[in-house]
Amino acid sequence: MDLTDRICQHFDDSAQIKLQAKELLAQPIAYAAKALVACLMNEGKILSCGNGGSAADAQHFAAELLNRFEVERPGLAAIALTTDSSVLTSIANDYSYSQVFSRQVRALGMAGDVLLAISTSGNSANVVEAVHAAHERGMRVIALIGHNGGVIKGILAADDIRIWVDADNTARIQEVHLLILHCLCDAIDHLLMGVE
Repeated sequence: MDLTDRICQHFDDSAQIKLQAKELLAQPIAYAAKALVACLMNEGKILSCGNGGSAADAQHFAAELLNRFEVERPGLAAIALTTDSSVLTSIANDYSYSQVFSRQVRALGMAGDVLLAISTSGNSANVVEAVHAAHERGMRVIALIGHNGGVIKGILAADDIRIWVDADNTARIQEVHLLILHCLCDAIDHLLMGVE
C-alpha cells in the first residue's frame, strides 16, 4: 500500500467507526448533555480529566465551555484537572501519580458537580481513582471510555453515564471521543441558549 492509500484508509476507518457508533452513542450523549446542563443550571461545575490525548480532550472541553463553542454566551463553569503542573507534580511526588486527579476532585468537587472522566482503555489508575473520589463527594460521573470499557465500566454508579466506544484502535477511539465532546458542547448550547 502506498502512502496516499494508507492515509485514505485512516479517513475511511475513522468515518466507519463514527457511523457505527452513531446509533449506540446518540442517546447516552443526549443524557450526558442534559446532566451537564442540570449541573450548570444548579450552579455546579464540571471537572474533567484524562491522560495524554485524553488530557488534551479534557482541556479542550473545558476551554469550549469556559470561553465559547460556536455561539456567543456567558462562560460556563468547567475546570480541567490536567493543567496545573505544580499541583500535578506535587501530588505525584508526595503521594503517587494515581492520586493526581482524585486529590483535586476531593478538594474542588462538591455534591451536584460532574466529573467528566476520559480514558481510552478504561483502566487509567488516576482516572479510576478520580471516579471513586467523585462518588465520595456526591458527584455524578460521565465516563468516555473505549476498548472493553476497562475498570471504569465496572465502577460506575447507577446514575452515572457511560459513553463507551466499543473499538480496539486507540486513535479511532480518541477521534470518536473528540466528536462526542463537540456534540456535548453543541447540545449544551442548544439546551441553554436555544441554538438551532
